[in-house]
Amino acid sequence: MDEEAQPVPLLVPAHGTPPVVDTDAGLKAAIKELAAGSGPFAVDAERASGFRYSARAYLIQIKRKDGGLHLIDPIPFGLNNPLLASLDELLNSDEVILHASTQDLPCLREVGINPTKLFDTELGGRIAGLPRVGLGLLLESLMGVTIAKEHSAADWSKRPLPQEWLTYAALDVELLVELRDAMYEILNTAGKLEWAEQEFASILKAPPPPPRIDPWRRTSGMHKIKRRDHLAIIRELWVARDELASAQDIAGGKLLNDSAIIELSLAAPTTKKELEKALRPIGLRARWLENCTLWLGAIARAVAIPEEEWPALRTHTDSLPPIKLWRDRFPEKFAPLSHARALIEAIATHNSIPVENLLSPESIRRICWSPPPGATTARDEPAVRAALATLGARPWQIDLVAGALAGALLEREALVIEEPEPEVAPESE
Repeated sequence: MDEEAQPVPLLVPAHGTPPVVDTDAGLKAAIKELAAGSGPFAVDAERASGFRYSARAYLIQIKRKDGGLHLIDPIPFGLNNPLLASLDELLNSDEVILHASTQDLPCLREVGINPTKLFDTELGGRIAGLPRVGLGLLLESLMGVTIAKEHSAADWSKRPLPQEWLTYAALDVELLVELRDAMYEILNTAGKLEWAEQEFASILKAPPPPPRIDPWRRTSGMHKIKRRDHLAIIRELWVARDELASAQDIAGGKLLNDSAIIELSLAAPTTKKELEKALRPIGLRARWLENCTLWLGAIARAVAIPEEEWPALRTHTDSLPPIKLWRDRFPEKFAPLSHARALIEAIATHNSIPVENLLSPESIRRICWSPPPGATTARDEPAVRAALATLGARPWQIDLVAGALAGALLEREALVIEEPEPEVAPESE
């Protein structure tokens, strides 16, 4: 885009905002039109995060060159629908373009859409070294247009969907094919296209995350809790809220937010009046009281639990010690870590790529904490390469960092990084 030119607001799709596809006949027509087009498919999905318990898609947008732009409501079609299976088969005939694909892939897969070839414009922008990779910012810098993002946090489960929301959703895919083409050229010119393709393939091959152990421990505000009996109350309240939220498909925070759970665990109320008193300082909400009996029952169950069955304050995990402890408590680990971080940051800078996309900080820490046998006494790049592959690093990442890591593992003295001297404000006259 010409640096002197001002971006142009993109207010509506070139051919207008299409109607929502929510019938079998409409979906058949959409599939037929998309099949008549050519090239990759631009795809996006809208969820109702913060409003619904589920992370399902409430709208799926698809556009293809000469194949039209379609807004599909997946809810009327349910799961395992043969028409959605036909749509998936069509999408697998070419590349699917998504922006920040890891956000949308789970809800697309839930309805049976499983891309087999991916181009992620957000991740592509990161690998290309572009300074701003949000969809709106990329469209502005590369396409010369701006789009509004005021409905990104809307309740997309609402029916009927307002016309302005549909226009917003349509614009998310209106220029996604053109953005992909521009990104492709940037990556290809920079010699980074293969890197990006390896990343895209890795996303598609990644298994779903394992179920969380004790998910209630992720309740915000847990740092306030110092007693096991309070943990028991948090657990019972969280489970009660989760079951109700799942049954009603309502975001748990709307029934009882995390701050309320923490306050109730500390106060352990036994009556509605005590419950209201405990919650009033954080802004008592009427909706929390609608299930007052449920919350009081959960608290009563927790209080009745024998002490030997209270949750532990700490659980065993395979997580590493906090980095802030390494220098003093584990200097033999911190020394190679300090060199590894500096070297990898330099490699990232040289290649104009965010350091976290070059190699995850967790992988760097794990290599330095548990180096391959013998790698701390002799430079052993093959062993380091194998260890990185086991941690999930892609070939392009291993090629760039393995040598530096192999050298860092031999270091015995921590790298001294000079802190910049604080600026002294000039004395006033």
